[in-house]
Amino acid sequence: MARKLRVEYPGAIYHVMNRGDRREPIFRDEGDQGRFVETLGEVCQRSGWQVHAYCLMPNHFHLVVETPQPTLVAGMKWFLGTYTGRFNRRHQVVGHLFSGRYKALIVDGSGNGYLRKVCDYVHLNPARAKLLQPEQRLREYRWSSWPEYLKSPSKRPVWLRVDRVMGEAGIPKDSAAGRRELERRMESRRAAEKQDDYRLIRRGWFFGEKAFKKDLLKQMSERMGPEHYGEERQESQEEKAEQVVAEEMKRRRWTKPTLEEKAKGDEEKVRIAVRLRRETLVTVAWIARRLRMGSVANVNTLLFHWRRAQEK
Repeated sequence: MARKLRVEYPGAIYHVMNRGDRREPIFRDEGDQGRFVETLGEVCQRSGWQVHAYCLMPNHFHLVVETPQPTLVAGMKWFLGTYTGRFNRRHQVVGHLFSGRYKALIVDGSGNGYLRKVCDYVHLNPARAKLLQPEQRLREYRWSSWPEYLKSPSKRPVWLRVDRVMGEAGIPKDSAAGRRELERRMESRRAAEKQDDYRLIRRGWFFGEKAFKKDLLKQMSERMGPEHYGEERQESQEEKAEQVVAEEMKRRRWTKPTLEEKAKGDEEKVRIAVRLRRETLVTVAWIARRLRMGSVANVNTLLFHWRRAQEK
């Protein structure tokens, strides 16, 4: 069965999201929400997770979690299974609660602002979903980690970590004054929020620096199997294909302009295309574009004649 590859490594940070089955509620009342947060605390104790942000919405949840040890998959299996069991027993129902596999966006924790932006996205959800009136502050939404951020450290859950987000926001100290400034900035951000601000968080599989993403793609290409799917698979294959192109160009002492200068049907280009088809899963359209070989139909024709020639 096709499935998405879960990338795990010590210190990884993820934005995790999952919805109710058929988009139905996963919280029927505050009792459910309380149990969810309690269960979150339990999985943190079991796995060593550190939570940077969370937000419970009527039919889905958001969670920004750091895993000091590579325990995302095992931890989420226990967490979602345990909460589902508690929900079903409480409401005397059976069956699935969540819709398929959870989404886990990998977040760059290098300190360059990516973690703060993801946590802002999570904390702004109640306002975005109009669960708060315009005059209400974000702190009035109880089932989010944002009100906890604004409390003194001794009153927060031990598993909630706020220092990294405050640091990326430029707040030097977790003091009353620092927390007031943090809230002021968040409310200002709320007023200026635009739909496109979080496109990469909503749609992508990774959020961070290109160099870090390149390292991840290399790691993933070594583990990716035919059963995996998704954007990360495509990008991993493209990264692998770029390495092949670089090797072949170096062997021929070609430079970037050489691809433009050579004919679309150049025999050496066809040789590279053949290797790309043999060793990677990139599309013919990608090959045509990357090697400057014209249309997809042209590349297919060239590959066909190459195969026919090899069969003779």
